[in-house]
Amino acid sequence: MQNIWDELSDHQSNVQARKISELFENDKRAAEYSVKTDGMLFDFSKTNIDSTALNTLLSLAKGANLVAKRDAMFQGDAINETEGRAVLHTALRNVNGTPVLVDGQDVMPDVLATLARMESFAEDVRSGAFMGQGGAITDVVNIGIGGSDLGPAMAVRALTAFADGPRVHFVSNVDGADVADTLAGLDPTTTMVIVASKTFTTIETMTNATTARDWMAKSVANTGAQFAALSTSAEKTSEFGISAERVFGFEDWVGGRYSLWGPIGLSIMLSVGAEDFRSFLAGGEAMDKHFTQANLAENMPVLLALVGIWHHQVCGYPTRAVLPYEQRLGRLAAYFQQLEMESNGKGVAMSGDDLPMPAGPIVWGEPGTNGQHAFYQLIHQGRQVIPCEFMIGAKGQEAELAHHHDLLVANCLAQSEALMLGRDLETARGLMAQKGLSGDELERQARHRVFTGNRPSTTLVYPSLTPFVLGQIIALYEHRVFVEGVIMGINSFDQWGVELGKELATALEPMVQGKESADHKDGSTQSLLKFISRS
Repeated sequence: MQNIWDELSDHQSNVQARKISELFENDKRAAEYSVKTDGMLFDFSKTNIDSTALNTLLSLAKGANLVAKRDAMFQGDAINETEGRAVLHTALRNVNGTPVLVDGQDVMPDVLATLARMESFAEDVRSGAFMGQGGAITDVVNIGIGGSDLGPAMAVRALTAFADGPRVHFVSNVDGADVADTLAGLDPTTTMVIVASKTFTTIETMTNATTARDWMAKSVANTGAQFAALSTSAEKTSEFGISAERVFGFEDWVGGRYSLWGPIGLSIMLSVGAEDFRSFLAGGEAMDKHFTQANLAENMPVLLALVGIWHHQVCGYPTRAVLPYEQRLGRLAAYFQQLEMESNGKGVAMSGDDLPMPAGPIVWGEPGTNGQHAFYQLIHQGRQVIPCEFMIGAKGQEAELAHHHDLLVANCLAQSEALMLGRDLETARGLMAQKGLSGDELERQARHRVFTGNRPSTTLVYPSLTPFVLGQIIALYEHRVFVEGVIMGINSFDQWGVELGKELATALEPMVQGKESADHKDGSTQSLLKFISRS
């Protein structure tokens, strides 16, 4: 495949000075460099990708055997090679129950049975059939970390317009302020706590869970009666006092950051109800079907991934900004940050060889229009180029505030246009002349108002932010990560990079408490421990 990478590099060198705006001399460009599926449009025409680049990128995907590896994932092969596991979060949204085999066994009966149990429990809580020891459940606290927190926390916020169940809160950080601030003001007798940990040993989660249990014990006789667990450890959940009928497990072929489609999504279901949760699953499943059935050149996840490869690996842009013009998607950038950087933040290929180039980009962002008053200055006039991924709903949820949404759409489209077109020095001089400036002052002020432009962006447009659409968006980016991982030759489904720090933290805790000597530690760590102990 090296020759394909070389072709891409050579072509990029030849076109990097070209104006993106010049590509629109072809009045069909917007249609030719966009793709639609199930009411969603992905437009990548405001990039410097042309037919040569696109065809070469598609050759890269074909050379990486993308189709075969995609099919292997969906059919339950152990594509997570370093852990010897299948990768089947897609089975959790396979609501039609089409058989999916792992080691010759159909996993779908268990998946659907667990979904039915979740629905029954969630509806009991929402209807008041399941009550706390002080009345109907008014608040739910989900305690987890990583994929057991970030996905459902993002989704519950995203679906605020559909929330008609108990208030849902999230605790993740082992910092005591997180659990203290969340529990403050809640009524322990009408609060249910969900503990989300597959092994029920995650130190941050179990520390917070114990604190929440102690808080509840001050007001209720049976704390376990108001706890539920998302875990595979029947023994440990029982020891904690949680009855088996409120324990929802999931298999090891569901990675944490891909897990909100199943039991980890219980908090979402409690917030919006079983029907809307099924609609969320249906949106993910619809994107799965598109991903598995559409030709590569018309495949939204594939094209999104190829644009990412072009910008990061070929053009060398180290970051990408995720910019949803949707306030309720306020945690989406953080969710995608975990999805992409934990999945593809690798330096070693499947073969064990060092990668010849960086794999995952740095992902960051905030919702518009807030970001426009924060970091867009750097995006527009900074020396580094930051590819931007805009998202916008054609309509908002608040019909009576349609004029707000019109302004939001106008801002989103204007930003992508401004990034591409920029403003040249002659235009800036004219603006300053209109203000009455002349001579050296005109020239100085004009320089500050130049926008180089020619900065790439993509735009994802969806009808409005419904559960179905949220499912589409998340599945789209999951598959984008998979495609990029295949092309880079890495395993997108392990995360060994999180292990070392956890091991060292466990060893350091008794040193922080003064129970063990830190003499064998490096000078900096010893000095920091001494300072902390004296403060």
